[in-house]
Amino acid sequence: MKEKLSMLLQKKSVQITLFTLFIIVTSSALYFSQKSVVSFLLLLSSLLILYYMNLKVVTKWLIALGLLFILIPFASSGGPAFHSYMEVATMVGIYIAMALGLNIVVGMAGLLDLGFVAFFAVGAYSYSIFATSQASNFMPFGEYPLSGSTFWGFLIIGGIMAAIAGVLIGVPVLRVKGDYLAIVTLAFGEIIRIIFNNLDRPINFTNGAMGIASITPPNLFGLEIIYPNQYYFIVLFILLFTIFAVNRLEHSKIGRAWKAVRENEIAAQAMGIPLVKTKLLAFALGASFSGIMGVVFAAKQQFIDPTSFTLLESFTILVMVVLGGMGSVPGAILGAALVTILNLQVLTELTNWLNQLSLQGVITIPDALTPAKLQRFIFGVLLVIFAIYRTKGLIPAKNKKFDVEQIKERAQKKAAISNIGSNDTDRVQA
Repeated sequence: MKEKLSMLLQKKSVQITLFTLFIIVTSSALYFSQKSVVSFLLLLSSLLILYYMNLKVVTKWLIALGLLFILIPFASSGGPAFHSYMEVATMVGIYIAMALGLNIVVGMAGLLDLGFVAFFAVGAYSYSIFATSQASNFMPFGEYPLSGSTFWGFLIIGGIMAAIAGVLIGVPVLRVKGDYLAIVTLAFGEIIRIIFNNLDRPINFTNGAMGIASITPPNLFGLEIIYPNQYYFIVLFILLFTIFAVNRLEHSKIGRAWKAVRENEIAAQAMGIPLVKTKLLAFALGASFSGIMGVVFAAKQQFIDPTSFTLLESFTILVMVVLGGMGSVPGAILGAALVTILNLQVLTELTNWLNQLSLQGVITIPDALTPAKLQRFIFGVLLVIFAIYRTKGLIPAKNKKFDVEQIKERAQKKAAISNIGSNDTDRVQA
């Protein structure tokens, strides 16, 4: 019976039918209910179900784009919780991009970085300083704050600034390996946070611990972008570019070089791979994606301060990569989505529900034992469980498989074509 059922579920027509019914039920429940976190999470889980379906890659991408751009925003707009849903989805996109950037450094190149949030801070401050009157403290020319239309240019500037910071940090850091590398990157992450915290004197660059407020929101064709559903689409476009870029890098020459360095540095160097250049490129590219999202985060929050870029944030991003699967692009996406949703919505909603029961006198739970307060404990338990039972993460990294016979046939065809060309050349010369 089980074999027949598994055979039936493997058919494309059955999968498409069940998936369509699932989408209709969850989206309808989300649209017509005033607030249903369960329906929202189930609708988001349809993207994971789509990943495992027996369909062509192009078909999966088209369906996923339809869900992300049309169905999820529309289904979420049916009740008063629309903006809270879009806020969660936007933060999920921001953390996914950061996890993909860290995945380049840790998962592909094998460089344990515990200060990755520093690049996020560099991108955030690069926009915040010039999008407020803060820049007038040290800039002898220009009028500040800059208009919201400059946000689009600062997406590139923030990425470049973060990449430069990645290179500057990487140059002294790459002299060490393993645990020492992790300790040094952790120190650099804290150093950058402390620098931003103290750059309010003698010249006030960052306003120190008070933070930078009233950051100018983005502007597109005269439309001011201030709502979470608007930022959702901005993050979505950037995220699609990030996924495309990381996929291309993974299967490129530099991606193979990163994996070779990760597996064995001595063997990689013996094969002609420049270690320093390859590692610095991993730091720079990984940091650039984090810097871009830092600009978006600053514009969305309209306020930043050094407490937004603590060491715990770096650990959280690392948890996302390890939980999903180091070196795996789909794994990093899934890990970042699960941790962010667990942090921002599931634990918060569970805490609110327990508080309501406590107020009604049903149960009594100490404030220190609420799920929101036990967030780090829950993440630690998850890591221990996955370290024991799922050592390679939720979606382990898979190397691209090549057909040896097909490669030999192509080589023989090329050799035959070159021989024909050389024979024709000899005849012409004769």
